[in-house]
Amino acid sequence: MIAFWILALAMIASAVFIITAKKPVYSVIGLLANFIALAITYLTLHAEFIAVIQIVVYSGAILILFLFVIALLSSGTKAFDVGPDRMPKAALPAAVVALIALGFVLVGTLRDKLGPAAGTVTAMSDQTGTANAFGSVADFGASLFSINLLPFEVTSFILMVAVIGVVLLAGDDTPARKTGRKEHNRESIVKRKSLSR
Repeated sequence: MIAFWILALAMIASAVFIITAKKPVYSVIGLLANFIALAITYLTLHAEFIAVIQIVVYSGAILILFLFVIALLSSGTKAFDVGPDRMPKAALPAAVVALIALGFVLVGTLRDKLGPAAGTVTAMSDQTGTANAFGSVADFGASLFSINLLPFEVTSFILMVAVIGVVLLAGDDTPARKTGRKEHNRESIVKRKSLSR
């Protein structure tokens, strides 16, 4: 119950940060924090497969799509100001997060290898591969590709239309650029001929 309230507060705070952030890149970072808190919530409900899909699909694919959209929308503006180098400051937190993730992987691997010391280990490890269990791969795949196949395909179509729309709206006018280059080239040729005379 305590973990639920902490995760709920983290999701609400990250959602407010997404809306109130001044730069769109900061909003994407807030959205990433929201996705991670939601994935941890799925883990507390013993839906490990859905938690992994939440990280892989949403944090890995949809978030990158949002970043591409932001990059395309800001293509017509001036170049970003080069700020200070923050990589040395980010190295220590990144190493800590990587070590914590490695620790979780090691604990899960050793717990499965040691055998069913407690009865819950076998139940949780069998749950993701067993049919007719909440959060299992079999039930999730059957539900996704049978009952919810149409919404799944419609969502992918909407995302594709959104990307095409962003490219058309934020793209540069290529014919005007070509004519401008040709006129500039003609002017430079005329100037060179006049200087040679």
